[in-house]
Amino acid sequence: MVEIMRFHYRKVYFVVPDIALSAGTILCMSGDRIFMAYSSSLGPIDPQVHNGTAWVPALGYLDKVEELLRKASAGTLTQAEFLILGNQDLAMLRRFEQARDLTITLLKDWLVRFKFSEWDVHLSDPVRLGQTVTIEEKAARAEEIARLLGDNKVWHSHGRLIGTTTLTTMLRLKIDDYSRDADRRRLIRAYNDLLTEYVVRHRFPLFMHHRDHF
Repeated sequence: MVEIMRFHYRKVYFVVPDIALSAGTILCMSGDRIFMAYSSSLGPIDPQVHNGTAWVPALGYLDKVEELLRKASAGTLTQAEFLILGNQDLAMLRRFEQARDLTITLLKDWLVRFKFSEWDVHLSDPVRLGQTVTIEEKAARAEEIARLLGDNKVWHSHGRLIGTTTLTTMLRLKIDDYSRDADRRRLIRAYNDLLTEYVVRHRFPLFMHHRDHF
């Protein structure tokens, strides 16, 4: 989807009037700018992998297995936990690892290429204030953001809502906050409500609105 959008548009902006969770968060990270208001939220990222019967959170499985391995190393693993660990499908666990690594790789690539494309000098680091930002520093920040968004120990729930304040302070991600622009907020809300009601009424599984087509 990102490659298709970038084929047609040099600049891509994401507007989040409500919420963009999981894959929606990942997609937003591929934009040049992210517009949000005080009521907008992104969410943690946790790749969903099909285990043959259902879609399951990859990071949740990996976190639990790592916890059991640490207990085994420390000699505190119970018999019940030993049985659980022994019943894990190694091939499936590898798929979970690959899904996690792919997510981090994509976010690093997209953030550096697009979101950080105009980040030329350090603006908040007091030690490097005004200094030129290197490509290595951009890559390091991108990986930090990707890993933090996928850290279950921080968010505790895949459905956790992450607002603009947390995004700009904890993740230090630049957000175009239009909370105090009453006219823009009203127009975006009206546009979003119209499209949302239209999609729900017609039960569209997928809807795309182009400037020339509705």
